[in-house]
Amino acid sequence: MCQATVYLGDEVVARDVTGLDPAEGGVCLTTLFEEPTFVPGQIRHIDFLRHRVLLDPLEEVDSERA
Repeated sequence: MCQATVYLGDEVVARDVTGLDPAEGGVCLTTLFEEPTFVPGQIRHIDFLRHRVLLDPLEEVDSERA
């Protein structure tokens, strides 16, 4: 099977991921046997040969600067 490991920065946030859907404020990850997981990050790189998805963390907007 072709599941992927998803990294947020250098940290593994999910293994055996079968689906990734962009969502507002991040991405939703699905696996075969677990509930979907929301991760606040944006896609940086997908490596199909190594089954890896790299996400960059979303920077929180400082309300005083916005």
